[in-house]
Amino acid sequence: MNARWSLLPESTPRAAFGKLVGCEARLAWRQPVGLVAGLGLPVLLLVIFGSIPTFSQQSADVGGVTLFNAYVPILLAFVIAALACLTLPGTLASYRELGILRRLSTTPLPPPWLLAAQVVINFAITVAAEIIVVVVGILAFGASSPKNPGWLVLAVLLSTAGLFAIGLTIAAVAGSARIASVIGGLVFYPLIFFAGMWLPQAAMPGVLRQVSDYTPLGASVEAMQDAIQRGTLSAAALGVLAGYAVVFGALAVRTFRWE
Repeated sequence: MNARWSLLPESTPRAAFGKLVGCEARLAWRQPVGLVAGLGLPVLLLVIFGSIPTFSQQSADVGGVTLFNAYVPILLAFVIAALACLTLPGTLASYRELGILRRLSTTPLPPPWLLAAQVVINFAITVAAEIIVVVVGILAFGASSPKNPGWLVLAVLLSTAGLFAIGLTIAAVAGSARIASVIGGLVFYPLIFFAGMWLPQAAMPGVLRQVSDYTPLGASVEAMQDAIQRGTLSAAALGVLAGYAVVFGALAVRTFRWE
């Protein structure tokens, strides 16, 4: 393999990756699509849901918890899906469209580092948004504290791996930022539906619930809900998420185009 394309080429100073991440972070701040979609919108929805009186009442339709508690894991999953489907693919596809990835191949900086930097930036936004949703939900609106924070962290990590792998696959096949946005939207909204945004999973008819269990966001919500409400680990849901991470991660690697 040409050293230029290696993830750790000998000719590239290790500090270069930190500088690249810093540069991408400044760009993300100046063009805050990810901050709005992945952080601002979920927090806004959290405040809206927390301000609806009926959401503080327990409901048998959602497993005996309050509607607000039922929506917390949905919003946590929303954060990851918004960044994976709406932000990450569009940014990477625009870099290819503008020739940035191609020009990087002529420098000591390996192009895969730019992908890694974008994943780091979006993961940082994910972590910040997840913490804000959980903390604000508990302190401001009386959401239940996670009974097993460790399992919740694991669910978030696997959800991020699975959804980001899908986002990278979209970026791999999209010929332009516009196409990436279209594909991302076509993937995002069905995923959000099966996550329970319009109809919580516990209230779904049997067939819809079974389909939801095998979608990445449905499995994500199930795993997070179990960790928060029951302090248990949903092995089936985590297996689904791991499967998406492996399959789409491999697909992204095989199909990603630099030009």
